[in-house]
Amino acid sequence: MDFANKLMNKMTDSFFNEDMWLSAGQGLLKIIGILILASILIKIGNVVIGKIFTLRTKSPLRISERRENTLVKLLDNVLTYLVYFIALLMILETLSFDVKALLAGAGIVGLAVGFGAQNLVRDIITGFFIIFEDQFSVGDMIRVGQFEGTVEEIGLRTTKIKSWTGEINILPNGNITEVTNFSINNSVAFVDVSIAYEGDIPKAEKVIEDLLLELPDKYEEMVAPPELLGVQNLGPSEVVLRVVSEVLPMKHFHISRVLRKEIKMRLDEHGIEIPYPRMVMYSRNEESRPKERVTE
Repeated sequence: MDFANKLMNKMTDSFFNEDMWLSAGQGLLKIIGILILASILIKIGNVVIGKIFTLRTKSPLRISERRENTLVKLLDNVLTYLVYFIALLMILETLSFDVKALLAGAGIVGLAVGFGAQNLVRDIITGFFIIFEDQFSVGDMIRVGQFEGTVEEIGLRTTKIKSWTGEINILPNGNITEVTNFSINNSVAFVDVSIAYEGDIPKAEKVIEDLLLELPDKYEEMVAPPELLGVQNLGPSEVVLRVVSEVLPMKHFHISRVLRKEIKMRLDEHGIEIPYPRMVMYSRNEESRPKERVTE
């Protein structure tokens, strides 16, 4: 009973101790100040990093825009981790923790934790080599396993891929073993054009070739004039001609649609019809030979 009374009196004295509340208030203000300062430093650092890469655009030693975007994202990420780590140490020191002892013991603890954090280490090392080897960069269109989309961010541990429907897929770097990058080299757009068997194939080829020479002036995505390869296939009711065009990376979907529209309009101007499905029906009777009737 005496022990409980002593404990209660001690707690009461501490509660009404002005020096204790003054010290706690000063500590709280210091912590708030540290967090505010950390946020300001991160914002200033991000602006400085952006300005540095903006100035590099005028330099003759400028690297590619893809790598610039990647490095900006990565440096922003590293700056955030570094500033908050220092802020954490300052907060611990404000709370009267022995930071030097914690850092000294971190080596032993880190060794023990390292055995259980092998995946984390693998993610960081893999992320480093992704950036160092320029396997892909921010803004690239890639496929990783079942995920396909645009690279939004490459971090120290994860990569964010945005699919064309808007989902963000976050993948640990260590899980990225095979990558298909669609944005490094030029793409190829191809279109198959059907001409009726009754049509004038040489005339259709000449009309299409004349059109293809005009298109690069209208569409800057085309690297070179499209090419008519010739007869690609003989279908049930049509002759199929194939047109190919080398275009800028990932512009082949757009140019394919453009080619279909332009070719259809030019063929209509010259009276060349694209065939439609046909059905052949036979009528048989005992007194006459089979008669052929074609319906369209």
